[in-house]
Amino acid sequence: MLTTNNLLQSIDQAESGVSPKSVPADLDSRLQQGLFLLDKSSGMSSNMALQKVKRLLGVKKAGHTGSLDPLASGLLPICIGRATRLSSYLLNDDKRYVVAIKLGVRTETGDAEGAVISEQAVSAFNSEILGKVLASFIGEIQQVPPMYSALKHNGKRLYELARQGIVVERKARQITVHQITLLGYDKDLLTLDVTCTKGTYIRTLAEDIGEKLGCGAHVNSLRRTEVGDLSLNSAWTLEQLAALETNALRRQCVLGADKMLAGWASVQLTEELAFYFCRGQAVWIPKLPTSGWLRVYKEDLFIGIAEIASDGKLAPRRLIAESV
Repeated sequence: MLTTNNLLQSIDQAESGVSPKSVPADLDSRLQQGLFLLDKSSGMSSNMALQKVKRLLGVKKAGHTGSLDPLASGLLPICIGRATRLSSYLLNDDKRYVVAIKLGVRTETGDAEGAVISEQAVSAFNSEILGKVLASFIGEIQQVPPMYSALKHNGKRLYELARQGIVVERKARQITVHQITLLGYDKDLLTLDVTCTKGTYIRTLAEDIGEKLGCGAHVNSLRRTEVGDLSLNSAWTLEQLAALETNALRRQCVLGADKMLAGWASVQLTEELAFYFCRGQAVWIPKLPTSGWLRVYKEDLFIGIAEIASDGKLAPRRLIAESV
């Protein structure tokens, strides 16, 4: 069985020939403005995973779009190069998770890494009871962020205060849970498929479900399966990426930056219009919608994104292509 330490060791060995200095000058354009979908393993921070991906791909500039807790595994989209200008749009997308919830045990952190603070016997719940409880969390709900989170209070992260034994009042925030599907139930373990808006804490959702069932609960395992229109189907593990022997093979794992906005409508510009658009000027195109955001192309080249202004023109908002 591959442990986290063994995985990191194998990656470090694979990295020896792919530092940024050894990457050819004629990098594939996707390494200048691309998207890499990582299937992060549990036991590793998102930042550590990001640094490994950067070294394996031989890129200097990259950033992930919304961190996963070390305990969690699954989809971690990584924007490369100029594609980092679009990262905020992925941060705002809905997320989908598969979560295993341990009933009857409460922990300090709301997950399996925290110290146990209470235990309680778990009754046998039938499908009707479980269905009603889960249904009560679907839709717009108020959720209080956990103390063990990266939110700040007076300039300090909440988890830093929590580690000092300090608990501060947190305001409830409105989030939306689009769907909860019961995948499995066995004695004291619930497995759920959850789709929700950004800012939803699955640990808090698990704890709240446990409270409503009257036994308490915490997250036993968590796996993110989708971010917006992106899924694990196109994702690579660090082990898989490290096993590829050449830079050319690794570059093939990088998607075009426009894939992160696959659900958006698109528009094609002529060479003349693209010239003005890429210099920050709004351009007029017939038969545009009256409002909204669009992906913008010149032939097959993804230029950036635009918003339809009040005067009906296509106004550039984020430019991705270096030149047209």
